[in-house]
Amino acid sequence: MLKFYMTPGSCSTGIHILLEELEQVFAVYIVNLPKGDNLTADYLAINPKGTIPTLVRDDGTALTDFLTIAWWLAKSFPKKGLIPDDAEAELRVLEVLNYAVNTIHGHGFTRIFTTDRYASEQSEQERVKKQGEILVKKGFTYINRLLSPSGFVVDHFSIADVALFYNEFWAQRLGIKLPEGCQKHYELMLGRNAVRQVLSEEGYGSIFR
Repeated sequence: MLKFYMTPGSCSTGIHILLEELEQVFAVYIVNLPKGDNLTADYLAINPKGTIPTLVRDDGTALTDFLTIAWWLAKSFPKKGLIPDDAEAELRVLEVLNYAVNTIHGHGFTRIFTTDRYASEQSEQERVKKQGEILVKKGFTYINRLLSPSGFVVDHFSIADVALFYNEFWAQRLGIKLPEGCQKHYELMLGRNAVRQVLSEEGYGSIFR
């Protein structure tokens, strides 16, 4: 059985959605980041980077970042079409997947959520947070232009959509306004059964009431 290490409401929510979309059987292990669960010896033995998400496969090997896990899941179940067969569409999925994870999240939201990594002085922290918000908004503006008429990144649901979604979810909770296309994408994703199930399981079911 797959073992999935995650933190509710984090980027691991995207992988959680993929696992449910693929109807996989997996065991969930909650990693409490504020308490430092990710820095314990037991967890570091599984993922030496101390990051989430982590997916331990049936053979005992661990995948330790969002991009790798998403790509492996898509390649493991090719009939689901989570990576398009068309070369141009595949490139679009890869571009949005990387940009959402590495730029919007990795450079934007990290400045908002973990400001002290960038500035130890209180006087500088507001500037860092503002910089993060600017990066997030610029990122969504860029991706907004890439979305297909279907509302998804390409003409059907893909691994890029869950990466974009968890960033949109954060923006909504922080009151950051999404461009029209991203807002429609967010609402489209909320209509998927797997998304509704995951958000409810992770403690965010109230958004559907």
